[in-house]
Amino acid sequence: MRYRRVPDETVRRMPLYLRGVRILSEKGQGSICSKSLADCLGISAWQIRKDFSYFGDFGKPGVGYDVAMLESRINKILNLGCGHNVVLVGAGNLGSAILSFNGFRQYGFNIIAAFDRDAKKIGKKKGPVVIEDVSRIARMEKKGVDLGIIAVPVSAAQEIADALTAIGVKGILNFAPVRISVPKKVKIVSIDIAVELARLPYYMVSSQSQGVVE
Repeated sequence: MRYRRVPDETVRRMPLYLRGVRILSEKGQGSICSKSLADCLGISAWQIRKDFSYFGDFGKPGVGYDVAMLESRINKILNLGCGHNVVLVGAGNLGSAILSFNGFRQYGFNIIAAFDRDAKKIGKKKGPVVIEDVSRIARMEKKGVDLGIIAVPVSAAQEIADALTAIGVKGILNFAPVRISVPKKVKIVSIDIAVELARLPYYMVSSQSQGVVE
């Protein structure tokens, strides 16, 4: 399925729409309108319709969207329908929390292996997997892994990214606060938790000073 160029912000919102559709489906709704989805997510109905327009027709004016069809379409757009095997590298506090999180399965993500270089962690079970020595990561090359999660210190992040791309990973979620270089065919999304937190005080001050002209 090919689409015209879609803004990154639209792609970021699509998983939210999928979550909202599932919430409304669990409430027994067989069809929904953009307003009901907007009310569920706190996103404007206009924005939802605009985002959907990048991918063709979803519903009928005055009728709305069939919930089952909408969930199927969004799954297909996000390439979630077939499921994805994931490798995690870094089993410290953050990595352990990731392994214990059950929310990945609702999007079809299956963490099938985790690695670390700390001898104290190797061999211990975290969540669904047993931590392995990172030196054995090459064995995952033929395991059908297409996604990787990096939760290691800055000094090791690039090395781990190289190892992940070497085993055929096509997408990396990076929690190390550093820029990582990967081949063009590999998509990397970086999340710097401290930077995200550092944004909040700005909005706190900004909301207090609205309407004040300096």
